[in-house]
Amino acid sequence: MKVLLRFFVALLLALGTARSAELHFYAGTYTAKDGARGIYSYRMDSETGKVQGGDLVAELRNPSFLAIHPTGKFLYAVCEVWDFDGKKTGSIAAFAVSSEGPLKPLNTQSSLGSAPCHVALNEAGTHVFLANYGGGTVAAFPVQKDGSLGAATGFAQHAGSGPNASRQEGPHAHGIYPHKNGRVVYACDLGTDEVLAYPWKSGALVADQSLGAKLPPGSGPRHLAIHPAGSSIYVLNELLNTVSVLRRDDTSGALSLVQTLPTLPSGFTGENHTAEIFVHPNGKFVYSSNRGHNSLAVFAVEPDGRLTPAGHVSTGGAVPRGFALSPGGDWLVAANQASNKLVVFKVDAATGKLTPTGQEFPVRTPVCVVFAPAQ
Repeated sequence: MKVLLRFFVALLLALGTARSAELHFYAGTYTAKDGARGIYSYRMDSETGKVQGGDLVAELRNPSFLAIHPTGKFLYAVCEVWDFDGKKTGSIAAFAVSSEGPLKPLNTQSSLGSAPCHVALNEAGTHVFLANYGGGTVAAFPVQKDGSLGAATGFAQHAGSGPNASRQEGPHAHGIYPHKNGRVVYACDLGTDEVLAYPWKSGALVADQSLGAKLPPGSGPRHLAIHPAGSSIYVLNELLNTVSVLRRDDTSGALSLVQTLPTLPSGFTGENHTAEIFVHPNGKFVYSSNRGHNSLAVFAVEPDGRLTPAGHVSTGGAVPRGFALSPGGDWLVAANQASNKLVVFKVDAATGKLTPTGQEFPVRTPVCVVFAPAQ
């Protein structure tokens, strides 16, 4: 009897531990304004959503976008600057993740372009990809065994312009996304109204014009999100405040435009620029942020991949530049850049509804939020 009792006690403790697994997330910031100093670390209870932390774990110039290795062991941050080592380029920094204490610097590479603004890894974790806004270039770097970055194996210069004279005078690469199948890398260019497609072979980046997509003139594609099923891609257009649905051919990887709809409610006439977009892990909802309306737009995903508007919720602050969903999709953390705070929401996976938890955390000029993979 005592043995059986001990067994059930141990089982209950194990189940309780599993339900209350700790999640980690990081916030990247702009350091040139209001005293932000770099990358900040937070811990979240996966069951209750309670957040703790806010420690500075790496001092870095303008770590405006972050990406974590699929193993959770390494973190990569762009340094969104226009000069590095006396040259007109930004940089990308590699860190080893520690369960306690600061991130451990590994190395830094030139981003091969000015103002790098986005970074991502492929699912295999073999390469880091980044987009340089200033010069309209993209690059790929191999990940070494220790997590550091080798010299770039891929580089591409975008070309073209758009009708918005102040923002589209030339190419401005703004996001880069490896498809989960590992065969194509997609890049958004705000300046040319394109989503470019790069077949991924041997570390090189050579665009295939037959696979990419052209968006309505003046759209300004900024970021995109790939549906878990892989056949639908949702492109967030910064300049026209719209989201475009692209259908991806499963055989060739070619993209075709099937729908474009606004991210703002009807009747809103103020200034606004969209910023971030994600698909819920269950594939049923898409969320995007509005800077100006200061909201998260919610869309329901239809069986054919098209979107239906499902409302808006205030981000609880101003200029929500970035946000992130927790690995299971139960929680959302929004970075309100102009309000200097992070705000936490509970996500209803059945309806897509977002409910503020009442948790807000001060951090200067937060730009990006990224969760570490659940372990």
